[in-house]
Amino acid sequence: MPVTENEVLHALRTVIEPDLKQDLVALNAVRNVTIRGGQVDFEVILTNPTGPQKAGIQRACEEAVRALPGVEQVNVTIATVTFGPSAKDRPAIPGVRHIIAVASGKGGVGKSTVATNLAVALAQTGAAVGLMDADIYGPNIPIMMGVKDRPDTEDERIIPLQSHGLKLMSMGFITGDNVPVIWRGPLVTKMIQKFLHNVAWGDLDYLILDLPPGTGDVQITLRQSVYIAGAVIVTTPQNLALEDVKRGILMFKQVDVPIFGVVENMSTFICPRCKTRTDIFGHGGGLRLCEQMGVPFLSEIPLDPEIRKGGDAGVPIVVGQPDSPQAGAFRKIAAALLAQVHIVEAKRAEQAKLTEGLKVL
Repeated sequence: MPVTENEVLHALRTVIEPDLKQDLVALNAVRNVTIRGGQVDFEVILTNPTGPQKAGIQRACEEAVRALPGVEQVNVTIATVTFGPSAKDRPAIPGVRHIIAVASGKGGVGKSTVATNLAVALAQTGAAVGLMDADIYGPNIPIMMGVKDRPDTEDERIIPLQSHGLKLMSMGFITGDNVPVIWRGPLVTKMIQKFLHNVAWGDLDYLILDLPPGTGDVQITLRQSVYIAGAVIVTTPQNLALEDVKRGILMFKQVDVPIFGVVENMSTFICPRCKTRTDIFGHGGGLRLCEQMGVPFLSEIPLDPEIRKGGDAGVPIVVGQPDSPQAGAFRKIAAALLAQVHIVEAKRAEQAKLTEGLKVL
């Protein structure tokens, strides 16, 4: 006798989603089970189909179902679910699945370095990624990504430039080198909205926003203009930076933007000659802050000349030295971020389901 759908679902209860710690059936992630003799086809719905767990989940599903008597072939399709905005006043950008803000409480903590390497690391997982430089007064993305061209327009929309597998937009592409932007807040707000809604971003899994430091006009404009899936906060270990980070975390929480996690940059310096470790700015402050504020700690990045050299040369270290420990640190952060995106979106989906159920009642 051919296998039944109930038997397939029972087998798939043994496959645990590693981030959410629940089986796929309990998560309602198995859809469209089709049985044709000894062939079983079905879909697995993930909120994060480009994450490192994708291949493992697919393989585990195949093995679990193939072990059933009478099953000769298993075809697993990994599909994705797109979550819309949770509030009408925060529209989505068509084609963009997740908008992630990279922020800092103060300047000089390496936020743009983290944003560029994180964006490239995400693209290296197979995701379609865009990087938007939201720092109108001090755009650094053109230098860090090695791009100085001016963007073209088509049908009154700006065509983003491309480098290292990313789609890019920055005020630096428009003004050119060494030209200061001397604008009041309303003009900055208008340009941010233009970058969001008048750039032909196309289909993206992730749009990374490199924010200016602080909690000013740009942050408010983004909150009002577009649906942000969550934020990554970059800090250095010393107390002065951590105090500013606290304010940034509280700001995002007050405007209903989840915190995906904190990155501690310049966490330690290891001498390339004697291998002695020196905590120039202290160490571990980011982790202690996360424990205090109840937010995830993504990882730490060392203070290393090679990371700085890569940024200055327009070749992020995850591209220029992909096998280095420094590049590995950024890939570790990317993996941790993908896990947090998955967790937050799954919770949001569950909340939406509960809300819909209350409406029916």
